[in-house]
Amino acid sequence: MPQLTARNLSKTFDGVRAVDAVSFVIPDGAFLALLGPSGCGKTTLLRIIAGLEAPDGGELHFDDLAVAGPHGVLPPEARRLGMVFQSYALWPHMSVRGNIEFGLKVQKLPAAERRRRIEEVLEVVGLVGHAERRPHELSGGQRQRVALARSLALRPRLILLDEPLANLDAHLREAMLAEFRRIHSMTGATFVFVTHDQEEAMAVATRVAVMKSGRLEQLGTPEDLYRRPQTESVARFIGRGRTLPVEVLAERDGLCTVDLAGTVLKVAGRAPAGPGWLCFHASDLARVPQRGHLAGEVVNQIFQNGIYTTELVPLGIDVETLSLALPERLAPGTRVEVQLSGGWVIPRMPSATPALAGAAAGGRQAGANVMEP
Repeated sequence: MPQLTARNLSKTFDGVRAVDAVSFVIPDGAFLALLGPSGCGKTTLLRIIAGLEAPDGGELHFDDLAVAGPHGVLPPEARRLGMVFQSYALWPHMSVRGNIEFGLKVQKLPAAERRRRIEEVLEVVGLVGHAERRPHELSGGQRQRVALARSLALRPRLILLDEPLANLDAHLREAMLAEFRRIHSMTGATFVFVTHDQEEAMAVATRVAVMKSGRLEQLGTPEDLYRRPQTESVARFIGRGRTLPVEVLAERDGLCTVDLAGTVLKVAGRAPAGPGWLCFHASDLARVPQRGHLAGEVVNQIFQNGIYTTELVPLGIDVETLSLALPERLAPGTRVEVQLSGGWVIPRMPSATPALAGAAAGGRQAGANVMEP
């Protein structure tokens, strides 16, 4: 399975940069999720990887093979990849076996090899005994598994999944996420999965690339994105995070001393002295009887899963509301003292720029986001 290396990939439509100087290195066998809101460029980037779009600039490599760059673009059929779409794209008049076998016939494989591969992939996707059924006789989740089996039977170097769970209900989505994890573990294939749903991305992917306005904001493990965001937009997007403006007084050994509206705290992070953002989640906040790190007034509460999700307006800080979980109902206007138990500090820049995530062999170009195996 290939290592994916992108160097300054760009694509423009009608003067708008859909993909803007994106660079990354993804190791063999990774499960990469391209995550972001509609219009962020994730589907265009997937189409460039597939060979369905040619970049205006930059290079894309599968291992040492240049599939897009100044010397031309390798067509999709020469890239040895499989694609799974949200629409399934199954032949309605063919059985499950026929749908899987179609691509194998195009490759002119002998009948015995075709039968062997069909039985193999039906076992992998959990559809043994369904080979003679037609698509209309299957559930949505089963049809999606047939689409995946059809791709796996071709022995692709890479599996691309374009919003594959968008047409499924919540229960089936959860089941298919578990199936994707299982199949990825069994096959060792490199998967690239496009989604706008961060819960899907965080649940299934080993690596997540967060995109915004065509730019790659951050590439990392789900834990990295949640606990160590590199930009304000990633901090606020992942896990419904919040940010508060602070003044970084000093940083030493990954611990920042910060001034939060007159309260001095020590919080994990790497930021030079000067303006910074304190990034945190609701789980990092707890109510205390008195003299917390900050105070706020209750404006709203919602009862969910046995707790009250409480919205506070911070006092003395010009920011929007903060959220924390409380065990009891409080009247609007109640003053609450809050203690911060976690968080992460980043520099406050005039405009956020993607940060360097690391370096790996073959991926030491400037501006590259790199993930080690």
